[in-house]
Amino acid sequence: MINPALEPYVRAAKEHPGPHPATISAAQRRANYREFAESMRGEAVAVESVADGEIALDGRTLATRLYVPFEDEGQAVVLFFHGGSFVAGDLDTHDELCRRLANDTRMRFLSVEYRLAPEHRFPSGINDAVAAFRYVSSNLGRFAASGAKLIVMGDSAGATLVAVAAALTRHEALGIAAQVLIYPTLGPALMTDSAHRYAAGYFLDLDHLRYDYGQYLGEWSDPTDPRVTPLLFDDLTGSPPAIVVVAQCDPLRDEGVAYAGLLEHFAVPIEILEAEGMVHGFLRMGGLVPEALEIVDDLAKHMHHYVENASA
Repeated sequence: MINPALEPYVRAAKEHPGPHPATISAAQRRANYREFAESMRGEAVAVESVADGEIALDGRTLATRLYVPFEDEGQAVVLFFHGGSFVAGDLDTHDELCRRLANDTRMRFLSVEYRLAPEHRFPSGINDAVAAFRYVSSNLGRFAASGAKLIVMGDSAGATLVAVAAALTRHEALGIAAQVLIYPTLGPALMTDSAHRYAAGYFLDLDHLRYDYGQYLGEWSDPTDPRVTPLLFDDLTGSPPAIVVVAQCDPLRDEGVAYAGLLEHFAVPIEILEAEGMVHGFLRMGGLVPEALEIVDDLAKHMHHYVENASA
């Protein structure tokens, strides 16, 4: 059953669906996404400091934003990748979530703005995530105190990039204490029970996501590549411990649970946090649903567990 605070929004979305992404430009999609993100955020959260910067990689530069929380414990820095269906999202759309989580975890957050489709198709975003993992791991002193642990976290499409990059780098000794996957999308098939049940009107329409996968993949025609469909990795042994966050009324709920099961099959420590009555994107909906903020607080506690138990 959906959270009562969300019922009028779900009803309105079903009665008055937004434009199909094929009918508007990528620039307008991104503007609409920023406007939606602004409407969902709750009361502004202050942190100790915020600093915009960049990571210089081979042939490209990625914008970053470093959040230092009040009561920074110096235990960890969280490398964060925003959502936006591979085509939208930026540092601003997930600014409030990073602020809230930084304060709640008492950890620093480094948000990264990776390349988006359709200008930069698969595997550009994955390559950015892998390179960012390596760069931050090798230059941790730029962003955190000596001895701090590294956590990698992604939201929706950003969680997909994190899942793939964590799998691809799992034997590189990057010192990743945990991977946090917030309602990830794990392949273009979208054939689960939750995908059928919540296909439209629940803040993520699968018809739109299928179109976005087309924008993201371009001419890439092999959906069985585990970089496209992480559920098809044939070995995840040695991957970082994981926290997978899913929402009950999210079309992506079942595949998130399935990926947690796949990690568990390969003996990766795993925790699943399921938010009852919530929809895709709920962690950024503090302005609509106060319970969403409580779940952010709970996630922070679980992240602390992995940092405190990470090997030196």
